[in-house]
Amino acid sequence: MKTLQWMALLAAAALSSAAPTSVLAQELKIGYVNSERVLREAAPAKAAQAKLESEFSKREKDIADVAAKLKAASDKLEKDAPTLAESERNRRQRELVEQDREFQRKRREFQEDLNQRKNEELSAVVDRANRVIKQIFETEKYDVILQEAVFAGPRVDITEKVIKALNSAK
Repeated sequence: MKTLQWMALLAAAALSSAAPTSVLAQELKIGYVNSERVLREAAPAKAAQAKLESEFSKREKDIADVAAKLKAASDKLEKDAPTLAESERNRRQRELVEQDREFQRKRREFQEDLNQRKNEELSAVVDRANRVIKQIFETEKYDVILQEAVFAGPRVDITEKVIKALNSAK
């Protein structure tokens, strides 16, 4: 047992003395970018969000109106149900179910269209951000720039620099 510990100690000493001192003395230049913050605060991201809101606001309002009408019809049926004939109650329930099915289809289509457009718009913003990050990487001679990290100190965080560059680039 003692011999194994002694051999491990000798191996560690040999490896540490074999490492070139120039590599140890050389400092890495590391940067970190908070992608979520860039997509939340940069002017192109805000413009994309505003564009999506204006593009989809009418459809969203229409869907909300249909939902309100459906709710009102459901409430009316529930209120009138005790006084309605069985056949009339069944007919109105079928109509309500059909209207609800149509509403759910429209809402699903709206959500799919919105998600697709959001992905398109955000993809364009991400592409621009990546070009800015690459430009910073090259001009300031970084060794590595990370976009995801568990922890990153303020010394390596270049998010603000990326946001300012995106805001100034047209």
